[in-house]
Amino acid sequence: MGREVRRVPADWQHPKKQQFDHRGQWVERYEPLLDGNWADRAKEWDEAREKWERGEFPDYASEESRKLPFDQWEGRRPFSEDYMPNWPAEQRTHLMMYEDTSEGTPISPAFATPEELARWLADTNASAFGDEGASYEAWLRIARGGWAPSMVFTSAAGLQSGVAAAL
Repeated sequence: MGREVRRVPADWQHPKKQQFDHRGQWVERYEPLLDGNWADRAKEWDEAREKWERGEFPDYASEESRKLPFDQWEGRRPFSEDYMPNWPAEQRTHLMMYEDTSEGTPISPAFATPEELARWLADTNASAFGDEGASYEAWLRIARGGWAPSMVFTSAAGLQSGVAAAL
């Protein structure tokens, strides 16, 4: 969980929904979306369920868990509306930074290059972790490499964002 780059079409507008905030007022928030291919994940879930129903359990499944229906063990089958659209590769021309502590919501607009994305993130003091931003160089490393954990703790630096620790 942390920050990840997702490839999107230039005109991608991440969906939003209305929900109540902590004050009981309606606010518009991004709809969290998982990255990855829903069809592949659903197929994997279906195949795993078939194995479970045949009695082919993972080695780490306890005797008690083996008595459960598959969806109680593995959770519900993936829904397509929980995933990012599966655009063709040639349409994925831009980069957006997402937080993936939830399923994933954007923290930036779409940009054509990692440099543009990193500049925007640094200039706007975008959240690398909580209210902590990161330098252009740190964001650029993530914009080029794809992912950073939310936070890192080291004896030398203490608690810091995964973006800053990636330098």
